[in-house]
Amino acid sequence: MMPRRHVTAFDELTRAEAADLGPLLWELSAALRRVTGCEKTYVALFAEAEGFSHVHFHVIPRQAELDPQLHGPRVFGLLGRDPAEHVPDAVMDQIAARVTAAMPAQL
Repeated sequence: MMPRRHVTAFDELTRAEAADLGPLLWELSAALRRVTGCEKTYVALFAEAEGFSHVHFHVIPRQAELDPQLHGPRVFGLLGRDPAEHVPDAVMDQIAARVTAAMPAQL
């Protein structure tokens, strides 16, 4: 059960909503690893950026070959880099479709 109301902090979720997040994030992380072959996934929660002041999670696949200086929270150092280094939109869409297909239907 995911909230259908505006939630600006994790602790504003009901216990049932919070309990549903664990399995969802676990399934998503596992699907990302299967699809991308990433070594780890990072899960981050932010709810402060202008226009995004609601609870949302970033599930970030970390590839084995990523520079160790960008591991952990330093992975956000990849933001703001040259757009030529970005994954093309079409490839992102393909990955998203494959991850979606790898998720259990009941989620």
